[in-house]
Amino acid sequence: MNEYFETFVQNLGNFRIEDYQGEFDEAVVKNIEAFLPYRNEAIQIFSAIAKYDPKEEFIETLHRFFESLIPYLFRPEGVSSWREWDFDNFRFIIHELFLYAIAILVKSERFQQASMLLSQRYYVPKNADYGRDVMVSFLVFRQYMESLEYRNRRLKLRRLSLRADLLKERCQTTGIDFRYLMQADFVLFIRAELNSKGLFDSWWPETLLYLGHFPGPFEIFARAESKRYFEKMKCLFDIQSPDDFKQLLEEYQQGKRKLPRWQFESFDPSLLLNIEKLATRP
Repeated sequence: MNEYFETFVQNLGNFRIEDYQGEFDEAVVKNIEAFLPYRNEAIQIFSAIAKYDPKEEFIETLHRFFESLIPYLFRPEGVSSWREWDFDNFRFIIHELFLYAIAILVKSERFQQASMLLSQRYYVPKNADYGRDVMVSFLVFRQYMESLEYRNRRLKLRRLSLRADLLKERCQTTGIDFRYLMQADFVLFIRAELNSKGLFDSWWPETLLYLGHFPGPFEIFARAESKRYFEKMKCLFDIQSPDDFKQLLEEYQQGKRKLPRWQFESFDPSLLLNIEKLATRP
């Protein structure tokens, strides 16, 4: 498995966009599409880990795999002239991979293993060059993509989020229901909110734009009406009781925090968390 991940990381460099004709956003979309077979292969590996052997050493290997992808999100060594969107294909690819890893582990109820990927920080030695902390949280895996915003304007598509559209479209070939991707996005969002120390300590839940088609609580929160189940899954959020969620929800209600919005679209975290029923049954 180590060898597979090492080869994957090395070969990802072949997808760097250097020579292209026409609009850059078109090159990004085509690049992301070309990566699809490799993404599907990685998803199969994540699924195998979750199903057969989610031992700590393999989750540690998965953690190091994602850690080794981080340099692709930013300017590579030796490049002195660049635009911020030059790495947008990698920003989509790596964000999508991380989302699927969490989705699969949570779907498989490997809560401790998923929690490791969220609680254990990631080593980015290059940060030392800029006086920044060399250890970063999982939030690093969701970076803004200027190219898709530009594409939306250029083609007058009037979409609320092309990134969310792509994530949903590409989910159809995975065998994983999109609701599990949304559930993972929500888990990441809430985990980040609980640990947030400021405006930039947040996870933008791209896929929740599509929640209009999914009005009830996510599965793990519906099941967590059971105290026993809640005790199993609470490690995802590093909390002790449902009251830890309630404090966060009060801050939304009081206007101390703002929920993500896509024009007039948003979501109700109380409903998705199943807050009134959490841990109310044996």
